[in-house]
Amino acid sequence: MHRLRKPYLLFLGDVQDKLTAKTAFGLKDWCPNDVVGEWSLPGCGVSLGVARMSPQEAAARGAGSIIVGIAPTGGALPPHWIAELTAAAEAGLDVVSGLHTRLTSFPELVQAASRRNVRLIDVRHGERTYGAASGRKRGGKRVLTVGTDCALGKKYTALALAKNLNSRGVAASFRATGQTGIMISGEGIAIDAVIADFIAGAAEQLSPDNAADHWDVIEGQGSLFHPAYAGVTLGLLHGSQPDAIILCHDPSRRTIDEYPNFPIPDLQVAIDDYLRAGRLTNPAIRCVGLSINSSSLSHAEYAEYFRRVTDKLGMPVCDPVRNGVDVLATALLATAR
Repeated sequence: MHRLRKPYLLFLGDVQDKLTAKTAFGLKDWCPNDVVGEWSLPGCGVSLGVARMSPQEAAARGAGSIIVGIAPTGGALPPHWIAELTAAAEAGLDVVSGLHTRLTSFPELVQAASRRNVRLIDVRHGERTYGAASGRKRGGKRVLTVGTDCALGKKYTALALAKNLNSRGVAASFRATGQTGIMISGEGIAIDAVIADFIAGAAEQLSPDNAADHWDVIEGQGSLFHPAYAGVTLGLLHGSQPDAIILCHDPSRRTIDEYPNFPIPDLQVAIDDYLRAGRLTNPAIRCVGLSINSSSLSHAEYAEYFRRVTDKLGMPVCDPVRNGVDVLATALLATAR
């Protein structure tokens, strides 16, 4: 399991749009107390609105790591950024990246890290191996966010839910399964980088035995209905052994993103299929509600959609951005009684 050294200096390179810098913005929004500042190259068109400081200045202020805060198409690390990351390693910072390009593929960066005894952490490429899942029932309680598709709010919902539970005095931990989630929480397993046979085993280790009243809020990945990523979703579902699931959905989508021949399933069908698959390792699994990404809807459209879905499914529905996750937290805690 990756464990990162905080606080962070966020590196933006020379990107020109906020979407490409979504990792950095996610860190600023979800763990602002762990961010000491930002650093970028000349010509960068994006700012997080936090203090600008060099790696040397950040190290002097106690920073532990510099985070590559961008997620470009293809996941490649631009070679002309390496000099800045090398300077960060020379300043004593761990260098952390969630891209596909391995930091260790740049000899000058490896040499600098060795000289300064700092780590190069490729969040997407764990060096640890995992065994096959045992299927053993573990102590504690677990909730997993699942989706009708990818990239529609599973991480955001899990983070918001964990925060809400903690605010109620409930013992709860966010369990990260993707690179941005790992950077936010400081630890986790990039589940999509685990060998297929061992995904469920990794999920078991991510969410170990715990106190009977403790909730692990597990970040979902992929979708059971995605032609490319359903395998990751199923392994995570089986290994997590969730007591509860929350279905995440974007009502603007009619087909799986970038797969126009694969329609988004009916919501009740999606719930039933997730529960059917989840019963393999937890026969008592239940769905406690829906988290809706309604960013494409007006307030009036959302109100009507909310009414229709609530009436049809008979369970709590919310948009974490519009109205928070109180109803989901309340429903979840009711399952524990």
